[in-house]
Amino acid sequence: MYVRFSASTVAPAPPQPPQYGAQQQQQQHPIHLSPPHRTPPKTDQKRPGGTHSYKTALESQPELPLLTSPTFRATAYGLLLSGNVLVLSSMWALGVTGTYLGDYFGILMDDKVSSFPFSVTDAPMYWGSTCSFLGSAVLLARPAGLVLTALVYAAYSVALRYEDPFTAEIYARRERERAAAAAGGAGGGGKKSL
Repeated sequence: MYVRFSASTVAPAPPQPPQYGAQQQQQQHPIHLSPPHRTPPKTDQKRPGGTHSYKTALESQPELPLLTSPTFRATAYGLLLSGNVLVLSSMWALGVTGTYLGDYFGILMDDKVSSFPFSVTDAPMYWGSTCSFLGSAVLLARPAGLVLTALVYAAYSVALRYEDPFTAEIYARRERERAAAAAGGAGGGGKKSL
């Protein structure tokens, strides 16, 4: 709870001795104790999040003139295009549950997806986003982006060392359970009489 005071409830401040060369204020203002006013963020301030913060981080770094050549620019656009094609087509092939780790929550696909882009690479989302980060770094001509892309590549490589075997085990377990259910159903399908 906040309390609001006005000049009538608070004793006025004692008069200050006159200071030579300075103007004295003749008007007294009431004292207000209220919640601090939160000023909204300025519209020109940028908020962190996603690739926007990646781009913002890169733009604050020095530019490498070598990367501004037309050859590197074309390479950057090629990387961005191929990276986005890999990511978006893998999302299309997997659907919503496959894209957002449904298999980790027991929502398994019927079969392993082997159509494009999975016919090109086993991890198109990881490698596609790596290509997009690299393309952005080259397009902005920032060596810091190359370093960040190397870190992204390393992180994805480590993640795949754990994710691929884990996902393979999830599907192998499901196949074992299906085989056990089929064997149990075929061996003693009828009721036994007492």
